[in-house]
Amino acid sequence: MSNPATTDFQPSALTPEQTTWLKQFIRDVPDYPQPGILFRDITPLLQHGGALHFVIDLLANRYRGARIDQVVGIESRGFIFGTPLAYILGTGFVPVRKKGKLPAETYSIQYDLEYGSNVLEIHTDAVKPGQRVLVVDDLLATGGTTAGTVQLLTKLGAQVVSLAFLIELTGLGGRSQLPGQDVFALLAY
Repeated sequence: MSNPATTDFQPSALTPEQTTWLKQFIRDVPDYPQPGILFRDITPLLQHGGALHFVIDLLANRYRGARIDQVVGIESRGFIFGTPLAYILGTGFVPVRKKGKLPAETYSIQYDLEYGSNVLEIHTDAVKPGQRVLVVDDLLATGGTTAGTVQLLTKLGAQVVSLAFLIELTGLGGRSQLPGQDVFALLAY
């Protein structure tokens, strides 16, 4: 099969050929990080320059012209996609981290995972009121991590323009935890 990353594409949807091509770089790892979980491993995609470039370009093309002020990446794989996206869009990058990782004053929120709970933090000065932000992560599962991030950004007065993901696990209902939000995912499982 030819490399569909070199073909034209719609910024909001992949062709079936492009979807098949990208999915070959997602590895299924059963029973990780605990029994019963099927982990979607993106490291093969990250290791393939063409696939990584294609994903970043797709996201950049989708949000070009959306007047984004800051790209917000959720720890840790959101940093991988969010930083180059911020660079291309000409914006700043804001990390949302797990508890205890940010050095200055923070706001925090506890959130639920599909296999436990955790705490997210953001610097209190990370986003100015009224700034238009794009939230980026690798995966939308149950939506708890993203919902917590949206709550933190709302507390700072940000306007969340969209939530962008490489993968959405549709059977886990993450979108239902994000009412009123624009949710975009390149791949669905």
